[in-house]
Amino acid sequence: MPDIGFLNGRFMPLADTMVPVEDRGYQFGDGVYEVIRTYRGVPFHLEAHLARLERSAKAIHLPVTFQAREWTEYIAQGIRLAGYAESKAYIQLTRGVAPRDHLFPDGVRPTAVMTIREMRPLDPAMRAEGVGLMTVEDLRWGRCDIKSVNLLPNVMARQRAKEAGAFEAVFVRAGKVTEGAVSNVMLVRGGTLVTAPDGPHILSGVTRGIVLSLARKEGVPVEERDIGVEELRRADEVFLTGTTVEVLPVVRVDGVQVGSGKPGPLTACLSARFRGSVG
Repeated sequence: MPDIGFLNGRFMPLADTMVPVEDRGYQFGDGVYEVIRTYRGVPFHLEAHLARLERSAKAIHLPVTFQAREWTEYIAQGIRLAGYAESKAYIQLTRGVAPRDHLFPDGVRPTAVMTIREMRPLDPAMRAEGVGLMTVEDLRWGRCDIKSVNLLPNVMARQRAKEAGAFEAVFVRAGKVTEGAVSNVMLVRGGTLVTAPDGPHILSGVTRGIVLSLARKEGVPVEERDIGVEELRRADEVFLTGTTVEVLPVVRVDGVQVGSGKPGPLTACLSARFRGSVG
């Protein structure tokens, strides 16, 4: 089964999908992206992902080459061409190809790229046993709510976490926990679910919103507010949410045991409810 590439309306083998060196996504990181996974071959909450893609593009004054209806058709076609049981679609929009200059170029067509790869789930042992986190200083720009392709701080933080034996890096800005390098972060304290609030310092994930809704349906008190590092370390439970991690329990923060050192009951409940919602 092949990995599939897509460039400005054309499908091709991924290895043949290339953009010129003067594409502004390469020169400036002048672009946005989105990641969508499938369950039973069906893109998960596709409308929400495409709406966020459009919001991100609008925030950087980037024209949208294809509308949501067109992307829906292209994604479905790419999934069929790849033929995987489960797929992961990556969409990237950049301002296009132009001589290198900081100013927006005139009369340039934006570049639309998509890749379709096989979606490989996490090791089940991670869900059963939990993972570790490492806190790092949040050095990212002030508009983390835009899903920008400028991910170097995330890359550096995730590498530091890996070298320290942790699964994920969690950003801390002015003493407050924001989010993970590839996930949103939630904690449980005294039966209340707490997570950082929407705003410019986090990318509010699609899975984040689903999990908060499921918690409220279960009658769990939910607080969206600032979280201190020590509060994170002293939490009864901690877990991550995201497109690829789903609901992932955390049992260590900076080497300190979280709660009992095992995945907690509310984490397990919400993980089961989430899995039930996707079939």
